[in-house]
Amino acid sequence: MKLFKTSAGIFLQRNEEHFVLNEDFDALINRDNLFEYLSSVSSEKITVNWNEIKMLAPIGRQEVWAAGVTYLRSRDARMEESKDAGGADFYSKVYNAERPELFFKALPHSVSAPGEEVFIRKDSKWNVPEPECTLLINSKGKIVAYTIGNDMSSRDIEGENPLYLPQAKLYYRSAALGPCLYVPGNEISLDTTINLSIKRGDEIVFEGSIQLNRMKRNFKELAEYLYRENIFEHGCFLMTGTGIIPPNEFTLQSGDEISIGIENIGVLVNVVAYRM
Repeated sequence: MKLFKTSAGIFLQRNEEHFVLNEDFDALINRDNLFEYLSSVSSEKITVNWNEIKMLAPIGRQEVWAAGVTYLRSRDARMEESKDAGGADFYSKVYNAERPELFFKALPHSVSAPGEEVFIRKDSKWNVPEPECTLLINSKGKIVAYTIGNDMSSRDIEGENPLYLPQAKLYYRSAALGPCLYVPGNEISLDTTINLSIKRGDEIVFEGSIQLNRMKRNFKELAEYLYRENIFEHGCFLMTGTGIIPPNEFTLQSGDEISIGIENIGVLVNVVAYRM
């Protein structure tokens, strides 16, 4: 099942049929058993004309957090970008450590919706998207849904000094979520594939893919660490890291179109821009 947050309200897609839900979004997604509730909800069936509806990011009052160095490819890239600053060993140690790397990423007002612009920093020369399977975790620490996340990153700032991570990761519209919340009856399959495509004009300038089974850490482990000593009254989103990284000579440009697809969830499309 899928939940869509739109300018026309909250839509539920169930068995290829669409229903309108007249509920508070935060209360809805924070239910103890969201799947069971959505399976039994009785509502008006509707026909959705997506061309007349603005898609919103499927977020309410939740914070967005992120995990790093959860794939071997990510570890290698982080070590490479930070070697001149002497930070390479940090990322090797994090990859092999019991405790994962977790960091704050975004507040709801700075998250881009499907079709909206995501920003790159004017003071950075090396910017990339990071396509990530993103968890929706309720207030009790239970994973209840999944979506697509784009963790925009300034690799040169991050590589200059590991302490600059917040500046490389946390700025206005440095995150995008969507196009929906995927609510399965069970955990998402680790055979699920994430795809990334970057288009510049009429040309595809980068493509890549990876399966979730290439992750070193599992979703429950990441959620459990995030909720240690933390309270998320409305739940929380957690981006789970990326294993798709463009080559070192690649950087995003204004006007690039980023498409991130995850099986069963859909495709999140955003265009790159500078904040004016």
